[in-house]
Amino acid sequence: MKDLFDLSGKVALVTGGTQGIGLAIGLLLAKAGAKVCVNGHNDTKLESCKDIFKKEGLGVFTSKFNVTDEDEVDNGITLIEKNVGNVDILVNNAGIIKRTPILDMPLTDYRQIIDVNLLAPLIISKRVVPKMIKKRSGKIINMCSMMSVYGRNTVSAYAAAKGGLKLLTQNMTCEWAKYNIQINGIGPGYIATSLTSPLREKGNPFNDLVMTRTPAGRWGEPEDVANAALFLASKASNFVNGHILYVDGGILANFGYVKGENDI
Repeated sequence: MKDLFDLSGKVALVTGGTQGIGLAIGLLLAKAGAKVCVNGHNDTKLESCKDIFKKEGLGVFTSKFNVTDEDEVDNGITLIEKNVGNVDILVNNAGIIKRTPILDMPLTDYRQIIDVNLLAPLIISKRVVPKMIKKRSGKIINMCSMMSVYGRNTVSAYAAAKGGLKLLTQNMTCEWAKYNIQINGIGPGYIATSLTSPLREKGNPFNDLVMTRTPAGRWGEPEDVANAALFLASKASNFVNGHILYVDGGILANFGYVKGENDI
């Protein structure tokens, strides 16, 4: 059983991996034996990431580049290949969200969200896939979202990007699965991170919504998502392809809860 999840000798690149879900994924992949490379765009956060890995007794290679810029991506991954090795596991985790009504959102913001959440995974995947094809082996994990299934007020750009990423994942599968490359996505539910901390305060209406809508009765933890990533990065998922694994505590299975409704 241990061999199924052993990533020894594998090189894993996690974009946007300096905090939250990305950081949890990088740490777990490293604990499974992978040589982890973390991408970010903030020097302070990259240094902090190194410290966190070091405290866990783990090594990490950090690389600063803009995931939406082809030249920077090429240079960054070239540096990874020279110092660590060719990428075996790619986790396209970098993402941004801006909560603005459609009529109020400037097109520049809309394009930025599409670029980071949808175009960047394409740019980076195109850079690493040729070598995966050559060795007939590889894993790509795209960080999708529940927003790839349904919409909410003020997140039209994010939902459009994540919906596109879901279909991009499936189309990558159609073209690359024959080379023994598994391309899948993860759709996190509402996860307890520093970014969602204000929303989780007791009495916050959004926290009440999440707690009543989620059958598991809690917010997810970054480690919950990391566990799914380890599965998709390992031998255990070698015949799983084009799948979006929703790690949401059952929220997508639940139409909703009405106060006073009998729990039967």
